[in-house]
Amino acid sequence: MDKYVYMYGMVMSTEAFLLDGEFPKADGYGEIKEKYHHVGGETGTAAAVLLSLGCNLKLGGSHIGNANRDIIRGYFSDKHADISELLDEDFDGIIDYVIIDRNTRTCFGEWSKHFGREKPFYEPPSEDSIKNAECCGIDPFFYPEISSELCCKYNKPYATIDCAYDSDIHKHCAINAISHQYLECTYPDKSLEKLFTLYTDNTDGLVIFTMGEKELLYGRRGQPPKRFKPYSLDITSTLGAGDSFKAGTIYALYNRMSDDDTVKFASAVAGIACTKFPIPLKPPVLSEVKALTETRNDK
Repeated sequence: MDKYVYMYGMVMSTEAFLLDGEFPKADGYGEIKEKYHHVGGETGTAAAVLLSLGCNLKLGGSHIGNANRDIIRGYFSDKHADISELLDEDFDGIIDYVIIDRNTRTCFGEWSKHFGREKPFYEPPSEDSIKNAECCGIDPFFYPEISSELCCKYNKPYATIDCAYDSDIHKHCAINAISHQYLECTYPDKSLEKLFTLYTDNTDGLVIFTMGEKELLYGRRGQPPKRFKPYSLDITSTLGAGDSFKAGTIYALYNRMSDDDTVKFASAVAGIACTKFPIPLKPPVLSEVKALTETRNDK
């Protein structure tokens, strides 16, 4: 394979239901407008976006099961993606079920059952794949210490997402995009300002706090946070918004973009992704992302 990005984390499938209207109250009724069973997961969705943007990929992480094998292997079969590290297993596979309206997405799954297994449903990251990659996209859910150690060993920059400010995977990252949902859940008693200092003080990398439709914060150690207002677009679904933003940061890392351009580009990728449903079947393309970034001159 030519130059590639190594993506490690959750590759699964999603059964997604887009409602025609708002999510119903308890005992109510909701009309399904569209439904799909498609590639999903933080790494799976980000991979779909990066492939659309023109990157070559190698993927590692979760096992593929009986109920999602055709979907996952079929999706990547005609794309520039090496999925040989995604091993088959005789189980249903990792699937989540998501109900989406214009403003919300409600997820259902069996995560307690999967993570409670004695034998993991995922493989360690490949040392050889990291060694030969240009850069990496590393999710913190499986073996984060090993992933970080291998990237450091071979001097491979990596982007990650939602992880603690005192973790090794954050300390050594090139970019960390942390969602407001993660911050609110993990550090409910700390202000954004305090958290931003804690995160930037614990890495030499770029720290980004994503805030949904509100202004995001970004910057580095010793700097006051910069702010960027997301693009105003007609949103269809927010399912995969964070995964698409992550894909944008990985693309920016691969292309050595500045911090300002990284945030502008990743925001455009996520914004365009949210106008489409589902993202893996209708991913953003590079021309429309660049066109959107050119509508903004702010830093």
